[in-house]
Amino acid sequence: MAIRQRTIVLGTLGFGTSTDQETSFRILDRFTELGGTVLDTANNYAFWVDGGTGDESELVIGAWLADRGARDRVTIGTKAGARPSVPGGGLESAEGLSEKAIRAALEGSLRRLGTDHVDVFWAHIEDRSVPLSETVHALAGLVDEGRTGELGVSNHALWRVERARALAGDRPRCTHLQYRYSYLQPRFDQPLPSSAHVHVTGDLLDYVRSEPELRLWAYSPLLSGGYTRQDVEIPAAYDHPGTEPRMAALREVADELGATVNQVVLAWLLDHDPAILPIVGVSRVAQIEEAMGALDLVLNDDQRGRLDRAGR
Repeated sequence: MAIRQRTIVLGTLGFGTSTDQETSFRILDRFTELGGTVLDTANNYAFWVDGGTGDESELVIGAWLADRGARDRVTIGTKAGARPSVPGGGLESAEGLSEKAIRAALEGSLRRLGTDHVDVFWAHIEDRSVPLSETVHALAGLVDEGRTGELGVSNHALWRVERARALAGDRPRCTHLQYRYSYLQPRFDQPLPSSAHVHVTGDLLDYVRSEPELRLWAYSPLLSGGYTRQDVEIPAAYDHPGTEPRMAALREVADELGATVNQVVLAWLLDHDPAILPIVGVSRVAQIEEAMGALDLVLNDDQRGRLDRAGR
């Protein structure tokens, strides 16, 4: 299923752990009722939650697909490379991106999802212990075999993305990139909330503009509720003089449009240059309804300009 240019992606990181299966099913049902088609998961969501193994998100999606007969109605992206290889381990014991690890990871994902293929298969984090050419050709082989439709790279240094695409030659290569990005911009000399997170840079945006086949996906677009929830603290990387003017601009435009601040953030991303697919993780049906409402928002040139200029 082709991914539309202007699309909200449903992030499923908490499904089966912080969000129980019944609630997850209701969210998936409502998302698809509202026209949503793209699901983002991984083979390690969410191993870091107490009692989590990394199986949970894919298992919940697989159960929903089977119960609803919905496989042909959704596009599924899952990831490999960041699942701990030992019980109770963390990213220091990640499975990595060798050909053996990649194939084993996809086998496990397909089994949990109850399908014979995924639509986008991602290299989740870097593995510099393995020759990049091995990873590139292992991933290309999965496309050749029909086990994934397309390939993606998440949280990699830009130079490695370009090198990987060059190494692929005439074989299938990554056409999807996934990084952290939102309207508020962090200080790059401060750590992000997770050591595995890599933020979009100006160079990356320029690279995507120059390569029409690339699609850029953005995780944490709403800063885990940081824009609107009083009980959620915006990460320290965003604590700088440019943040408050941008927050003021968001509130001003939201008032003009009769929309929520979250919806304006998503609309800003949806109409971004280059185009961006925001990945929205939710734990309640009302949250996905709010997010999908952003698809109906249109920022005029004046509003877009004010948002872009704020805090600069």
